[in-house]
Amino acid sequence: MAELGPVAWPPAPIRTERLVLREPEARDRAAFVELLASPEVHTYLGGPRPRDELERELPEVPERWPGSFVVDLDGVMIGQILLRRASEYHRPAAVGMADLGYLFLPRAWGFGYAAEACAAALGWLAGVLPGESVVLATQTANVGSMRLAEKLGFTEVERFHAWGAEQWLGLRSPVASSG
Repeated sequence: MAELGPVAWPPAPIRTERLVLREPEARDRAAFVELLASPEVHTYLGGPRPRDELERELPEVPERWPGSFVVDLDGVMIGQILLRRASEYHRPAAVGMADLGYLFLPRAWGFGYAAEACAAALGWLAGVLPGESVVLATQTANVGSMRLAEKLGFTEVERFHAWGAEQWLGLRSPVASSG
């Protein structure tokens, strides 16, 4: 996966009604370890990474690159939003497009935080790269992710089999300006 390209980074923190999307900081390291080691979070992502391996390998300030946002609730990391260029791991139809990914700690599930944070990140992307289409891939078995994709305005491009499961690829076309 490649970075988004020519965008000013880091942006000012993006504030929503309940959340802040911001650049990762050293204080987020423990939450990143928890996120990447969580069996629940990685049910549809090939399984968790071993905690001891993460403790050894994760840098002091994790994932600092354009398109990587920490989702912060009341000063504490609850998830991550990833916006990158889709590459060969995706379907040919997606290569080169912006790709939306997200991970949230299980304690943050069921409160609408993912929808709120993803909508804010997509709004930011539309502002810095107007006219950009966005793709999202998820396992069809991940009902919550499928529901979120629909809520965010993604429409199905195709289904395919990869990583031992049926996958879904959705596309969100740029929002037309009203002016």
